[in-house]
Amino acid sequence: MSNLAVQEINGGVVFTAKIVPGSRQTCVCGLLDEMLKIKVSAPPEKGKANKSLLDFLAKQLGVKKNAVSIISGKTSAVKSVQVLGISVEHLSKKLNLNKQSSDQ
Repeated sequence: MSNLAVQEINGGVVFTAKIVPGSRQTCVCGLLDEMLKIKVSAPPEKGKANKSLLDFLAKQLGVKKNAVSIISGKTSAVKSVQVLGISVEHLSKKLNLNKQSSDQ
């Protein structure tokens, strides 16, 4: 299993996520290469999957919705996500990345 590639930036973190839209439920599936794999229940149309992703991450990480943003890859399955107001340790703890496996 590889580790999530996370960069600490001005008061937050940036990481890469692989998004699978149209799933049964929204959840973190684990790690895929150095990306966080997240399934979202919303379909990939008119930004619905992106909004679902941002809402889900804000809730999971305990931050305001405007603290989470997609900085690149808005129309791609692979996105760079920025979360302000948290550390790498906080991200890992809240998303249970220390014990996740990539076999899902």
